[in-house]
Amino acid sequence: MKDRFHDDALAEMLIKDSTLAVDFLNDVLANGDQAELLVALRQLSKAHGGMARVAQLAELNPTQLYRALSPEGNPELRSLTAILRAMGMRLAVERL
Repeated sequence: MKDRFHDDALAEMLIKDSTLAVDFLNDVLANGDQAELLVALRQLSKAHGGMARVAQLAELNPTQLYRALSPEGNPELRSLTAILRAMGMRLAVERL
């Protein structure tokens, strides 16, 4: 059995199962903080072909995407919306 990095295994699982990806993000949004959300979005970016590919699909400058999803990042709503759209997802609001 070949060893794999955790992030590689997670990226493979998330790209194979879009429901898992949505549940993963929803769990982070419900129970995590902004830093955890940014980590999750970086992991999802890896699953979707990497940061450069997601930046292209989101029509963002790659540097802008790296900065927005960095540990100190604070993405604007429009950037976050574009990033999620590039991954085939969107933000939604639901009643508690």
